[in-house]
Amino acid sequence: MTEEKVITAHQLTKKFGDFIATNEITFDVYKGEIFGFLGANGAGKTTAMRMLCGLSIPSSGEASVAGFDVYKDVEKIKSSIGYMSQKFSLYEDLTVVENITFFGGIYGMSRKEIKIKTAAMLTT
Repeated sequence: MTEEKVITAHQLTKKFGDFIATNEITFDVYKGEIFGFLGANGAGKTTAMRMLCGLSIPSSGEASVAGFDVYKDVEKIKSSIGYMSQKFSLYEDLTVVENITFFGGIYGMSRKEIKIKTAAMLTT
């Protein structure tokens, strides 16, 4: 294991109005390390992951993922990581093609690229 930090969080906090979902969490994850969040429902695990994945902007604190700042480099974070939540997260009311198109758009793919990759995925 190296001393290279791949995730760092310092007093990372997320508030929804008066409710504090994640309160000043501080930790580092080093290259080659296996890391996970454990805790009761409502402890802030998902909220913390959403902030680190660039899906939710923190209310305060500092954090970086793969060297990218969670405030300034959201799109770079999204294109540099992979994340699979515990719960399968496709939208049940969308078709397979609609789900692929939706997520492809979130990750910045062009319509043409989405169409090509969709066709390739559906034929395999």
